[in-house]
Parts: sequence; structure tokens; C-alpha cells
Amino acid sequence: MVLKIEDTYAEAFEGLYSRILITADDEEVLRKAAEDATATPAVVIGRIEGGVEKWLDEDETPDKRKGAIVQFWGGIDKKRPFNDSIKRFELEMSYSIRQNILVKPFTAVFDALPNADGKIDTMERIGHCGDGFEWEEKRYGRDVITVPIMVSDFRIERYLGYGRGVMGGNFWYMCKTKEAVKEAGRKALKAISQIEGVVTPFDICSAGSKPETKFPWIGPTTNHPYCPTLKKKLGNESKVPNGVNYIPEIVINGMSIDAVKEAMRAGIRAAKTVEGVSKISAGNYGGKLGKYKIYLRELFP
Repeated sequence: MVLKIEDTYAEAFEGLYSRILITADDEEVLRKAAEDATATPAVVIGRIEGGVEKWLDEDETPDKRKGAIVQFWGGIDKKRPFNDSIKRFELEMSYSIRQNILVKPFTAVFDALPNADGKIDTMERIGHCGDGFEWEEKRYGRDVITVPIMVSDFRIERYLGYGRGVMGGNFWYMCKTKEAVKEAGRKALKAISQIEGVVTPFDICSAGSKPETKFPWIGPTTNHPYCPTLKKKLGNESKVPNGVNYIPEIVINGMSIDAVKEAMRAGIRAAKTVEGVSKISAGNYGGKLGKYKIYLRELFP
């Protein structure tokens, strides 16, 4: 059977992001810091989300230790001044850095965003964790805050850049088997990880959502027409194709629309090679989420 790429589009929207570099003395601590800091994809409930973009060797970091590039992402509230979104983003990012990176032994944080739209001063919400005993100095050609802590010491670059990027690029790979869900997902994520400037905050996501809900205090709820177990119950309302038992989603955030498109293309190419993947589609919501429409067919001219 020839795999079908549906004639549809992924709907994406503008977001606020920061790109930082974490370093540590050893790989185990580095991995824990990077993954803990980006573990909760929560923009849909007003928090931030993130992902690991790539891992770096010692010769690629300012302090010559192993490193990880991670991205943090926040929503932009179009109904309020843009500066309000920046303040919210700064607050949320400070929680992630303080609670997941600063507390790990011998870690440091540096800015990794070239050509930033603006800068966040980390002294107020992170540097002052030193309770007034923190100090600023020049290290590695950068302005760095040293925060004295009990396992000496945490260092963070004073100014971290932020920019506007694209959130919510996505594709669905419809599967017949559990094995296809896992194997195609692994291959897609590996391919996407080779693309500069993108992250996958959910990795393989099993719970695609929709804007409409009976329970607005929860936030987005299940995209019920695409739930395979509801196919019989919903009857004609179900949009699950015959023979499809699982519909995983991969969500992509990126520094530019071109980076998101390239990542979607790479992920789809990888996923569709796996036996048991029968169709490629994407999530869109009639323009209710964002201005970007990424047509799947246009990714493969």
C-alpha cells in the first residue's frame, strides 16, 4: 500500500523564545539539567515549555565543558502589550533555571541566541538567589553573574536574548501498530534533531488536543474525532481512517518558519519509511490558533 500524505496543513502560531547553553562538569549532570529544565510542555496552560536542541562537545562551549543548547518557549498574549508577555516569560524561565539547573552541581548558563530581538536581565530573578552576596565579573569574554551556593558556585550570563519564533508546527503519523508508533517516532525525532534551531517539546505526543472544550478551566482537551477508541461511538463524526489504531503527533517549535518546515519535512520522511505507518496528516483548527499554515503537500513538491 502506498502511504498517503493528506492534502492538509499544520497550523502554527507566533511565540516568544530564548535559546541558552548549559554546561556542566559531567555528562550525567548536564543531561539531567537540560532534560529537567525542559520537561514540561505547558504553554497551553499559561506556563513555558522547552526542549533540547542539541548536545555540544567541550570545544564548542565557552568554559570548555560539555554542553547542551536548550530552548524555552512562551506564548504571546495579543490582547495585552508585548512587554507583558516578556515579563511573564522572564518569570517562568527563571523558575525553570533556578529549580532545574542552578540546583545541579557545577552547572553554568550562557546565552546562545545570535541576533536577539531583546535581552532579559537575569540579575533580578536568578542572580539575586545569592541573597545579595552574588557578584558580576568577566569570564570567557562574557558578563557573568556568580551566585554563591553551597556547592560552589553557579554562574549565569547576565543577559539572555529573546526573540519571536514559530510554535506548534506539527504532523501526525497514523499507525496500525504500537511498534510503528514507537519506531517511526524514534526515527522522526532523530531526523528532526539534525535540524538547526528547532525543538520538539512533547517528543512523541499521544494526546493531540483541540481549542474547543466542555471544560474551559482545564484548557485544551482531547481531539475526540481523532481518538481511535471513539470511532464506533462517534459514528460519522469520527475522522479516524479505517485500519488506523493510533494517531501520534510530533510538535515542532523553531526559530523561523523555514526551520520548522525543514524539521517537518525531515520528520515526515523518516516516519513514512516505517512499516505500519499508513498515512501522514497534521493538526489545524480553522485559524483559531495562529497565522501560519504549513501545507504538507508543499513540503514535498
